[in-house]
Amino acid sequence: MRGMDIKKEHCVLVLGGRVNGYSIIQELHEKGVEDIILFDVSKRVAAFSNKIKRYKTIQNTAESLYSELNEIHKEYDKIIIFPSDDLYLENLYKIYDEIQSFCFVPINSNNFTECSNKYVQYEYCEKLGVPYPKTKQIANREDLKSINIQYPILIKPNKREDLKLKVFRNITLENESDLHQRSEELEKYIDAGISFLASEIIPGDGSCIYAYVGYRNKNGEILNEWTGKKLSQFPDDFGVFSSASNEAPDIIRVQGRTLLEGMNIYGIAEPEFKHDCRDGKYKLTEINLRSMMWHRVGNLSGVNIQYSQYLDALGKTVSHQDQLKSKNIHFVYLKHEIINLISRPGYYKIFYHNIFTSDETHFATFDKKDLKPFIVDCKETSIDIINACLRKLKIKR
Repeated sequence: MRGMDIKKEHCVLVLGGRVNGYSIIQELHEKGVEDIILFDVSKRVAAFSNKIKRYKTIQNTAESLYSELNEIHKEYDKIIIFPSDDLYLENLYKIYDEIQSFCFVPINSNNFTECSNKYVQYEYCEKLGVPYPKTKQIANREDLKSINIQYPILIKPNKREDLKLKVFRNITLENESDLHQRSEELEKYIDAGISFLASEIIPGDGSCIYAYVGYRNKNGEILNEWTGKKLSQFPDDFGVFSSASNEAPDIIRVQGRTLLEGMNIYGIAEPEFKHDCRDGKYKLTEINLRSMMWHRVGNLSGVNIQYSQYLDALGKTVSHQDQLKSKNIHFVYLKHEIINLISRPGYYKIFYHNIFTSDETHFATFDKKDLKPFIVDCKETSIDIINACLRKLKIKR
């Protein structure tokens, strides 16, 4: 009938508009996906893309997300969801039962909570024979008094808490004195119900971190996969991606598959491993149950993990893809690289290697057919560069 809206079959909903959200949008758009909607808590780089149908700022709560999903459902029969941060994942889990009839949510709702817990991830490593660092859980004040791991020690929340609470992502304790100085702060968080992991620090810089990325469907099949390594991190060796490549030994694929299958994980997952030069093993640091900032490495080397999820959500055949390993491909977030160059002494060699020594170098947020996200990111980068320079001048004084 004229004047009546016809409900469309499906759409894609990307949650989060940072680099990883934009990379999801790029890959899906390149594969011909048109109806892409973006939600975020603030207007970030992906919101300026010409590849999305629309953008909306939302509150990052389960209630708000549920309401917004129902609004989209008035227009589309099915919503295929791609979360790009942990809080979106948690909120999707909270409303899973209410939305599963019209949303494709890429998680195993039966074990999501335990698989998100880093201590449980290490317990699975023990069962499955996957190497991991010496670790102790800190769930109460008494645990702080008996860590019994050789310093230096890395302390991090069991689950990502920095997105919803003012909790650090990680801190390094060099000795007993550092622990004493941070005890009051840690006790405050413990009293608020936050638990932590204390882990030995595996020696090596940000170039020792490797990852397996796979998409495992709800029938337990890994439909596509790729491996790679971080070349550097930001703002330090315990930070986030700065540059990455498609290099990795086959043991990363073997261990990654073992974890996805042994833990019965659904959706896109990324176990990260750090090479320990002391014994030659690749030890799990964490498993991320979503797309990360450097996941475009897979797409650039011939494996479309995001598109694999999209096809699987629609019940379509997903063709197996072999990752290109004969060519050295670098994926660089120039914003992080420039700030590292300014603020980290001796970084020039790493900077040069990451940008100029590959067979191909691709820059995050840059797309000549979609320049606005890159321009917006450059404006933000300029401000960050000025702040980094000011900090360096202040330190010199």
